[in-house]
Amino acid sequence: MAPTKKSTGKKVAPAPYPLKGKQATKAASNPLIEKTPKNFGIGQDIQPKRDVSRFVKWPHYVKLQRQKKILYQRLKVPPALNQFTHVLDKNTATQLFKLMHKYRPENKTEKRDRLRAAAAAKAEKKEVAKTDKPVVIKYGINHITALVEAKKAQLVVIADDVDPIELVLWLPALCRKMGVPYCIVKGKARLGTLVHKKTATALALTEVSEADKAELATLVSAVNANFTEKWEEVRRHWGGGIMGPKSNAKMAKRAALAAKEIAARQ
Repeated sequence: MAPTKKSTGKKVAPAPYPLKGKQATKAASNPLIEKTPKNFGIGQDIQPKRDVSRFVKWPHYVKLQRQKKILYQRLKVPPALNQFTHVLDKNTATQLFKLMHKYRPENKTEKRDRLRAAAAAKAEKKEVAKTDKPVVIKYGINHITALVEAKKAQLVVIADDVDPIELVLWLPALCRKMGVPYCIVKGKARLGTLVHKKTATALALTEVSEADKAELATLVSAVNANFTEKWEEVRRHWGGGIMGPKSNAKMAKRAALAAKEIAARQ
């Protein structure tokens, strides 16, 4: 017979009483359906979809335009450049584009049809009806410069995202000197669609029909109030100087330490 073990005197703690109120009732599971939890280890189940845009190798031109945007935020931007961040408000810009849409120049197809009709009439020795010079939007930076210098332009519209910006950097100053109303709007592509091009740096209205003169006068007064009359205020404001979250956190930490030191001395 095996010798009995001596009791050490230690008692095992009794099992705690179950709390009746807090017992969670388990939902009845179907025994026929087997649980198959996913394992996202290496070489196991397909990984769930994640936002990996941070790790995408973007094209060089995309990286450049993003870096340029950040640099414009970080560095101090002089007023001459910073004025291109103040664009015409949405409602006025909508009215402006509606008016300019009426004076779009003819596209290639329309021009071809017109010339062919004129050539056919000439071949048949018919008299070609003389038409007045069409009233259209003027485009092309050299052409617009000549119109502004001759004070023939009634309104000049400049795009805010011209690259390089030096192409139109001087144009607002020239318009102010010659007393020509000007405005800066969003999107060189929007200006381009008006003249059947991909993009346009600037457009100019030289004349409009009698029916649209009142509308043009309203637009010119709104444009002058937003740009020409505010120039003295705009020319004093530098842009940029907006730091990122890391730099802001670092500066806040530094300021807190300095405040703590000052408090300790007192």
